[in-house]
Amino acid sequence: MKAVVYVENGRFEVQDRPRPVIRDPRDAIVRVTTASICTSDLHIRAGAVPRAVPGTVIGHEFVGVVEELGPGVRGFEVGDRVAVNVETFCGHCFFCRRGWVNNCTDPAGGWAMGCRIYGAQAEYVRVPYADNGMTRIPDHVTDEQALFTGDLLSTGYWAADIGEVSEGDTVAIIGAGPTGICTAMCVRMRNPARIVMIDVQRERLDFALQHGLADDVVCVPEEDPEAFLKSATDGRGADVVMEVAGGRDTFQTAWRIARPNAVVVVVAMYEEPQVIPLPDMYGKNLVFKTGGVDASHCQEIMDLIAEGRIDPSVLVTHRFGFDDIMEAYDLFANHRDGVMKVAVRISEP
Repeated sequence: MKAVVYVENGRFEVQDRPRPVIRDPRDAIVRVTTASICTSDLHIRAGAVPRAVPGTVIGHEFVGVVEELGPGVRGFEVGDRVAVNVETFCGHCFFCRRGWVNNCTDPAGGWAMGCRIYGAQAEYVRVPYADNGMTRIPDHVTDEQALFTGDLLSTGYWAADIGEVSEGDTVAIIGAGPTGICTAMCVRMRNPARIVMIDVQRERLDFALQHGLADDVVCVPEEDPEAFLKSATDGRGADVVMEVAGGRDTFQTAWRIARPNAVVVVVAMYEEPQVIPLPDMYGKNLVFKTGGVDASHCQEIMDLIAEGRIDPSVLVTHRFGFDDIMEAYDLFANHRDGVMKVAVRISEP
């Protein structure tokens, strides 16, 4: 089969690889129909994910059709259309039983696919713990609508949940990229009074406004987010802050724009250590929550998509065939042509 392979730092290639086979009774083999490119794939290419091994097939953001099932898989049939979870998890360890699947203690657990084991930018993929890792796609839901169920939307759903967003809150989201947009979608369902999105790219902020995912936007450095949040909340600051950007100074912005006793959710991946300046924030009594997403609500997310309550397909701004996936990488990595997300057609549904 054809697959995108991590060769060395800074380099991916499309290569021939053996078609995957069932290795465990709980495995499934899925024929990939549509995949996307995640920012974490770019981190792998740059060598910033130390667990990634050269020679690994990349990708974890995809949907497909079940081709083969191990004898231990109970909840699916060959031919089912499925969205696949970013996390591999056993479902019965201490952490899994509490919904903290990112911390699954099984040797295969955590972010495995496209990192430690062969991923999904390929014609076929092996899905471990398939009963936990797959979500059936209803017939009326398109590939593009279901594409982000197991990663981006799971991240946004998790962030809104642990952020304890309540009706009437002012929620600030730092970062209006794909993850920030999905976070806003999930926050919106909790009926906040106001969502304020903050970014350095006016184009992305306009996208959020266009799709009704922000009530106000702040474009840095043209505008000061701390001053804006104070003026919008009678001097208090945001009730909940979602730090999704992972920029050089965005963590500092996150705690500064939060009101006293607020929750600050750190969704972002950083390229360097961050400093918590406790003397400067003394008296704010902030609660920090950080991740790794626990992608344990995929069925609830799929139900919301099926009911028309969220439509993540608006994120797909560009489409490519598998033969042009390196062009898709170039576009996505360099943020050209207003790209949000790309959909790569690997095979027909």
